[in-house]
Amino acid sequence: MTDVFKNYLSTTGGLSAEEINFSVQFFKPTHLKKGDFFIREDEPCRHIGFIASGAVKAYGLDKEGKENITCFKFENEFATSFPEFVAQEKSKRNIRTIENSVIYRISHPDYLHLLDQVTGWNRVIKSVMEQEYNQKERYLLNYNNRSSVDKYLHILSNEPILVKRITTQDLASYLGITQRSLTRAKGQIHKPNL
Repeated sequence: MTDVFKNYLSTTGGLSAEEINFSVQFFKPTHLKKGDFFIREDEPCRHIGFIASGAVKAYGLDKEGKENITCFKFENEFATSFPEFVAQEKSKRNIRTIENSVIYRISHPDYLHLLDQVTGWNRVIKSVMEQEYNQKERYLLNYNNRSSVDKYLHILSNEPILVKRITTQDLASYLGITQRSLTRAKGQIHKPNL
């Protein structure tokens, strides 16, 4: 599994082979079963994780305890609550596995040490932060103020991995619609032509 992480780091172009080998020692593999928490809301955000296999969802809970999913992360992506990790504050959201997962995690002290020792990590983190920002921006542009059918059509053409790997309940939460609306949208799009 370490190879997956090393391969990812080599594709970023910011780190030499020596820097990659030095860096991976600070990331500890964590094996999580489906439904396990990687980060819990209202607990200190102590880790950044690189997903070697599996997937996670990030969400907050509303007053009724209903999940409001804001994003999904899959293999070759980092997962954390970045602002709270950097400030070492309590997380404002949960990050929970939706599949059995292997996540390489680094603690905040090790992260600071790594940034100090390998300046190329600043570029890696900058790239991760830009991806995070772009994902949030796309989410706001594509899923606000659109019909259920339009939201589902967008998922089909731009994020088909979600249709393949996410439950209907989680996908509906992510799209900000009810499961019933999502099922209706699927029915309208996939209905056979007579």
